[in-house]
Amino acid sequence: MVTGDRPRPTTETASADAELHRRLVAGDETALCEAYRLFGKLVHTLAQRVTRDRDAAGDIVQDVFGYLWERPLRYDPNRAALRTWLAMLAHRRAVDWVRAEERQRAAAGRFGPPQEAVPSAAETVEVADTFCRVRHTVAGLPESLRTAVELAFYRGMTYREVAAELGIPEGTAKSRMRSALARIARALAEEGIGG
Repeated sequence: MVTGDRPRPTTETASADAELHRRLVAGDETALCEAYRLFGKLVHTLAQRVTRDRDAAGDIVQDVFGYLWERPLRYDPNRAALRTWLAMLAHRRAVDWVRAEERQRAAAGRFGPPQEAVPSAAETVEVADTFCRVRHTVAGLPESLRTAVELAFYRGMTYREVAAELGIPEGTAKSRMRSALARIARALAEEGIGG
C-alpha cells in the first residue's frame, strides 16, 4: 500500500518498528543497541558511499544513532520503516558533511588545514559495542546496585543526589557504587574488555 509517494512499512516491520520505537521513547538503552545491531552497517555503508571517507562515515553513524536516542519522537513508525528513516537521516548527514568539507577545503587554502583528530570507523564501532556490553552488564546487577549506577552514570546524579533519590545514607550510595563498578569491571575483564 502506498501513501503519497512513500511506501508504507509491512505490517510485521511496522509492528517491530513500533515496539522498538516505544522502547526508545521509554529510554530503554537496549533498544538503541538493537537498532544499532540491525541498522548500523546500513547507515555506515550509505554514509561512506556519499562521503567516500570511512572516518566520516563512522562519525555519521554515531551522529545518526545519537539523534535517534536523544530525539526518538522525531521518528514516526506509521510513516516509514525505521530502516528507511535512518537511511534518509544518514544520507542527509553525509551530504551535510560533504558540503562542510568543501567549505573547509576552500578555507584551508586561505587559513591552512584543520588540526582536529577524528576517530576511525573501527573506533566508533568498538565504542558502540563496548557501550552495549556495559549496558548488558549493568542490567544484570542486583537491583540496588543497578539503580545506583543508572542514577549516577545515566542520569548524571552525584553520590548525594543518588542517596537522596533512594532514601539511603550517602555512604551507602558510595558503597553501592564501588561494589557495582567492581562487578562491572570483573565482568568486562572476563570478556577481554578494559584492563
